[in-house]
Amino acid sequence: MHNPTVALLISTYNWPGALNLVLTSVLAQSKMPDEIIIADDGSGEETRTLVENFSKKLNITHVWQEDIGFRKSLVLNKAVKKIKSDYIIQIDGDIIIHPKFIEDHLQTAEEGYFVQGSRSMIIEQKSAEILKSGQTNLSIFSYGLNNKFNAIRFPLLSPLFRLAPSNPFHLKGCNFAFWKKDFISVNGYYNGFEGWGGEDYEFGARFLHAGVKRIRLKMKALAFHIFHPVNCRANTGANDKIYQATLSQKLTYRDNGYQEV
Repeated sequence: MHNPTVALLISTYNWPGALNLVLTSVLAQSKMPDEIIIADDGSGEETRTLVENFSKKLNITHVWQEDIGFRKSLVLNKAVKKIKSDYIIQIDGDIIIHPKFIEDHLQTAEEGYFVQGSRSMIIEQKSAEILKSGQTNLSIFSYGLNNKFNAIRFPLLSPLFRLAPSNPFHLKGCNFAFWKKDFISVNGYYNGFEGWGGEDYEFGARFLHAGVKRIRLKMKALAFHIFHPVNCRANTGANDKIYQATLSQKLTYRDNGYQEV
């Protein structure tokens, strides 16, 4: 599709300090998204106020649901319902994006494909510093980054590092892009996931089963993950059973998804 419209989809939960850095990095984009949708799984008033302040500078739609436990899949589906754009770039609310992030993703977008980008991990000390300072201009030369290779932007070499589609277990929703029509065709995320983990793997598996191919993107669309303690993983066993069923049955569609919200 020539010159598709693009939405930036950001998931968040009760971490306005990180979301502030994310939205600050959006303001620095060389190519602005047509719309920004914040999928909010029950954050408090501080996040609401932050979003309202950024809405004076950015075209933001804030989709909020009541906090009755980790229901990321459900709020993502609700958020996509509000999206008018052709193409969706999804990040988490703790991901600072490079100034060329949107531009790079749009240059990579291709019909029949979804894109899995990479991320560099910001260490705990550096994360504390930037949360205090508001710094978002990170690069390969910044101290306090792990996965340094993922902090290299070299678009001319990027095609050499496009890895073949493989196990969807490696898919992560923190730097991820897809066509809205493809999202609808597999019925989006499965709302039956509760608690942390698995919803992105399972969603990606249905894409692959449906014939939507994957581009694993390196050296473009750089993202930097702010350190935080590991989420509670008490429900990963139940979530993994859902994922394994999708794999074994080669499901392309699940009920209780996008259409049901």
